[in-house]
Amino acid sequence: MSDVRVRFAPSPTGELHIGGARTALFNYLFVRRVGGTFVLRIDDTDLERSKEDYINKLMASMKWLGLEWDEGPYFQSKRMAEYNREAERLLNEGRAYRCYCTVDELAAGREAARTENKAYLYPGTCRNLSAETEDKLRSEGRKAVIRLKVPDSGATVVKDEIRGEVSFENSDLDDFIIIKSNGLPTYNFASVVDDLQLNITHIIRAEEHLSNTPRQQLCALAMGYEMPIFAHVPMILAPDRSKLSKRHGATSVEEFRDEGFLPEALINYMTLLGWSPGGDKEIFGIDESVSVFSLQKVNKTAAIYDTVKLTWMNSHYIREYDLEKLAESALPFFIRKELFQNRPAGDEFLYYKNVIKTVRERAKTLVELADASEYFYEDQFVYEEKGVKKAFMKEGVRELLLHAAGELDLMNTFSRAEAEEKFNVICENLEISAGRLIQPTRLAITGRMGGPGLFEIMELLGREKTVERLKRAAKYIEEL
Repeated sequence: MSDVRVRFAPSPTGELHIGGARTALFNYLFVRRVGGTFVLRIDDTDLERSKEDYINKLMASMKWLGLEWDEGPYFQSKRMAEYNREAERLLNEGRAYRCYCTVDELAAGREAARTENKAYLYPGTCRNLSAETEDKLRSEGRKAVIRLKVPDSGATVVKDEIRGEVSFENSDLDDFIIIKSNGLPTYNFASVVDDLQLNITHIIRAEEHLSNTPRQQLCALAMGYEMPIFAHVPMILAPDRSKLSKRHGATSVEEFRDEGFLPEALINYMTLLGWSPGGDKEIFGIDESVSVFSLQKVNKTAAIYDTVKLTWMNSHYIREYDLEKLAESALPFFIRKELFQNRPAGDEFLYYKNVIKTVRERAKTLVELADASEYFYEDQFVYEEKGVKKAFMKEGVRELLLHAAGELDLMNTFSRAEAEEKFNVICENLEISAGRLIQPTRLAITGRMGGPGLFEIMELLGREKTVERLKRAAKYIEEL
């Protein structure tokens, strides 16, 4: 099926939304399984809202996700001659006509329909104008749109790979506009011309476009072409089943990237938004998804957006990620937090990787990973207020920390195992529980009550820094 061709056709009027990214992903999974061609088309005919910056961000987001396209990008703004040529052909063949109705005339028709509680349909006022009448209307300064002639009876049946056959009565459709008065094509017309000329075989897109499909099929029929195969994937709704919006948290790929999500986690999560391979397995890479993806397993019902599940997946990927790769991904977040100014090198980079290895078990995002690493780079941190009350304000803690500092300072070598053994000896000699020493020590050297294993932290900080922080904490307690 190497002749299979799909397309992703976003409008560059904003950042790549999770819904658009999911659509691109489903196209990618489908076409990669059959060995076809993935085409990127930019629907930028909305010249006022389309921005070059959005185009660049959109393509950067797709590349970050790993959704590389094979062909394109094609820009609709550069294909105006094709749309005008097809429209002119439809005019010459009598399948379309110029309409000179003014905005006020159309508004009056809509108001009359509203008064009668009816849906407004353009009545075909200009469908059969004579050449003389057209000349007269043009001489009045009226600008024409081009409308497609729609059959008055019968039905247009959309054959959808996910929803089966969906029928639309032609009597519910009017002679819709294909070229606006400013010469720009409408979405339904430009999209069809592109799909047919680029030999697109399958159109996989969001359910919201299903209502556009009968008009697009009528355009194709008028032009003498056969439409591609359709598959309309389900909507993505918020947890309360309302329309997804900013109030539900991050909704664009850029936001997820900036909040510290890994591309593999986002891809894994989006794959399950409206599709399931069957069984209980939830963690799988994109190559595995490609091997089992089919449109027949795409759900008809809406998918529910759940950032809790996405965050859980991201924490899994952080734990399992290749350490070198994780270090590269986390680097911008460490720099943003000013833990270091530039990319570390040599021993500094090795230390950086060991820090990540130590703290990644509990991090849910790369932001949390950088936050959890702060005390490995900052000595003058603030102690947690709750921790101070719980661990520092008990009788004898200051003396205990100074005693531990003195014992550790005498050690010749300072490994994790040796530090733990030294603590056991101290606790035995002082006849105290391990917790009496470990809790204030953790707070003293990290400023926090939770985190990785204490002796892992001590080994990475080293003997000198550990001793300094214990003494600093003792002084802090003395001044309380």
